Amino acid sequence: MNANTSKVLVALLVVFITLMVSSVIYHLVNKEFITETAILASAEDSVSFKGVYIRDEKPLLYSGNGAVSYSVQDGGKLGKGTTIAEIYASDIEIETKQKIEKLNHELDILKKIDNPGTSDVEKPASLSNLILEKYKSTIYNLETNDIDSLASNKEELLILISTMQMVTGNSDEYRLNIRQNIDEIQSEIDSLKSSQSAPIDRIISDESSYFVSHIDGYEGELTTDNIDNLTVEYINSIKDNNTGTTEGVLGKTIDGYKWYVVGVINNSNKKYVETEAVYLKFESSPQKVRAVIDKIKSTDNLEESIIILSCDKLTYDLVQHRTERVEMIKGEYEGIKVPRKALRFKEIEEIVTDGITGEEIKKVTNYRGVYVKLGEQILFKKLDVIFEGDNYVISNKNKGSEYVVLYDDIIVEGIDANGN
Repeated sequence: MNANTSKVLVALLVVFITLMVSSVIYHLVNKEFITETAILASAEDSVSFKGVYIRDEKPLLYSGNGAVSYSVQDGGKLGKGTTIAEIYASDIEIETKQKIEKLNHELDILKKIDNPGTSDVEKPASLSNLILEKYKSTIYNLETNDIDSLASNKEELLILISTMQMVTGNSDEYRLNIRQNIDEIQSEIDSLKSSQSAPIDRIISDESSYFVSHIDGYEGELTTDNIDNLTVEYINSIKDNNTGTTEGVLGKTIDGYKWYVVGVINNSNKKYVETEAVYLKFESSPQKVRAVIDKIKSTDNLEESIIILSCDKLTYDLVQHRTERVEMIKGEYEGIKVPRKALRFKEIEEIVTDGITGEEIKKVTNYRGVYVKLGEQILFKKLDVIFEGDNYVISNKNKGSEYVVLYDDIIVEGIDANGN
């Protein structure tokens, strides 16, 4: 090998080493990381299943002749002696009764607007604030499907707006128009009453209970006395809105406050236990209902357990079905959402106090956490996991600076288990 060839080889080797060192330095200094910002999130620890409703129910019978006008809505509470329904000779009589009830309702609203005390006390500024508050409440009722509160708030909003018109406008002329409407409606009510016939029969409650205007044929089978005999196969076979015999049946009463939801869940991990309080969400209702796990029965299949929950709240929505999808909520959590792919473990040496001797000792703990990018620094931060989802976990948001905090830049790619 001549001198020129040696010089060329040495020069190439120097260039190669320089490039290699430069590359290492570049990647050490300019390592690329993919990060995600730590954000606040909430989650529910829940399971969904087909729920079957068990209640002690008794069909209500009548002659079957005439037209039925119900005096109480589904899910309404009955006292002893309460009128459940009136039986009229024809549907025309019921239509007349409904017209009178509607007109009486309109009359009550007009009388409230006409009440001198309402407009004399209220000032435009306070009325404006009340109208705004009532408007917001009405919108909230719409969003939450709270029909009962919606109807009440709409009436109060109408009264407030009408009062504002009276206060800010020509109050004498406005009040005159209101009173003319009152007289006209009262005259129409009197005319309808003169042509109205009395009901041919009344159905009276003989005990305290709840009322439902329909039956489904399961009243004699799905009872609290029979609840322990239910099998997975039978629960799966139950249909919603099953057709029951309706001839001569007015509806049914539900005895007592307590009723039950029965379903089949996978409890092989013993996650749910008896006497535990949970919340239930139903497809038919916007409200959550508190319930208690009364019993969990094992079956031959390890992945199928029969769960029996007791409830003590009945509403219109909850008596419209025999079965529907139910979500059982064990807990609700709020904290910092962390992608599961960002999770790392690191052994950290700490000084701790011995609980027996009181001495300070060194202890190494393997913490679960994440690496975060803080400017040019890469730091390991601990997690206090309060909920685990499929592809994320939620960490306690109030654990201090050693733990991941809101808006940290969490490294999800570009770092290994050792923080390199």
